[in-house]
Amino acid sequence: MRKSHPIRRVVLATAATVSGVVLLLSLKPSTDSASAAGAVPQQPVAGQEAPQGGVQAPGTGTVTGDAANTQYGAVQVRLTVSDGKITGAEAVQAPKGGTSDQKTALAVPRLNQEAVAKQGVGVDSVSGATYTSTGYKQSLQSALDRMKASAGSGGAPSGAAGQAARTVTGQVAQTQYGPVQVRITVAGGKITRAEAVQAPKGGTSDQKTALAVPRLNQEAVAAGNARIDSVSGATYTSTGYKQSLQSALDQAGG
Repeated sequence: MRKSHPIRRVVLATAATVSGVVLLLSLKPSTDSASAAGAVPQQPVAGQEAPQGGVQAPGTGTVTGDAANTQYGAVQVRLTVSDGKITGAEAVQAPKGGTSDQKTALAVPRLNQEAVAKQGVGVDSVSGATYTSTGYKQSLQSALDRMKASAGSGGAPSGAAGQAARTVTGQVAQTQYGPVQVRITVAGGKITRAEAVQAPKGGTSDQKTALAVPRLNQEAVAAGNARIDSVSGATYTSTGYKQSLQSALDQAGG
């Protein structure tokens, strides 16, 4: 019988085909497994996608004091704070117009520098710009108070929920031209409103009261205490106002 018998060729061809199929099937799982492994994305390192500085450190940010009204205009100070330290100070409001422009340009840069250098404590007034300096220090103190309150409450603003506002009326202060009595509204340990429920009246006292009381009310709120400036031309009214204001603060516990 010859080696090239037709039946033998059929048997060999069939065997070769079966062997090829078996080989392919045996290789397929390995190939699919490798492909699947390559399709799994790599997991990012923990924290890799978090932006740098995304979590603000306590005592970091900006805080703006109340506007302090002066004879020549309002002064308002904003502080930049980092880790509880003042790193920058600026006057977002300052007197302007006429000679006030020169005085503001003279005083504010120096006051800003001192606020940072002395960390807001004991800033000296700039000679020739007394009103601007006084207003700056009042607004600066307000910003410092807010900065301390924020640090003490873990960043919560003063006057938050749970600290109800209350109204306190000071004792009557008798002056040469009539009684002065002050009422304040306090919330979160700060004066949010001040008004004179009694003030000198009649004759020239009407003009002086109209001149002095609105300014004194504004300064009481801005300063948060009774250490406010007297209004020129209304010394008696100013003195009585501050006495009654201090009495109200004593009752409020501040």
